[in-house]
Amino acid sequence: MTDSSRTLGEMFSCFEREAFRLETLDDYSKSGGVAAYRAFLAGEEQPADYRNAGWVTTVRDIARAGKRIYRVHILSRPLTPYLRFELGWGYRRNAAAGEEFFILDTTEKPNPLPDAPDFWLFDGATVAAMAYDGAGKYLGADVREDAGEFRAYRDVALAHAVPFTEWWAEFGA
Repeated sequence: MTDSSRTLGEMFSCFEREAFRLETLDDYSKSGGVAAYRAFLAGEEQPADYRNAGWVTTVRDIARAGKRIYRVHILSRPLTPYLRFELGWGYRRNAAAGEEFFILDTTEKPNPLPDAPDFWLFDGATVAAMAYDGAGKYLGADVREDAGEFRAYRDVALAHAVPFTEWWAEFGA
């Protein structure tokens, strides 16, 4: 069932306990932070507007309210330039604000979720299924209440993932 009365953005202010994200793509470079990504590729410092982006405030507010926000990224090595940016700049920045990250590295093992979509899952009940084009550009989200298969995706992803800090210490660039 689709709940068109709520948008993905609104879900971040109305969930009660936890927000989980599954990321499956190697490149989201057309979906935001484009200037920061260019700066990263050029070897420049993080732009101030990236370090202090609205998302960082959202994460910090969620964490301060005692809610959990966490994600698993399914990936394999070697990392794409975008993943080096996302993990090296984005994850480390967001972790400092209170977001938790896990990595499901499929470099040396089969992907347990080869057909899993990208999504946000709120309180295990409401899902926002994410849509992207072939170049990593965000096209929108379908917010729905039928979250059963997405809870299963979350549980499998978490069962096979390791905390980002452990993974980064071993494989980070």
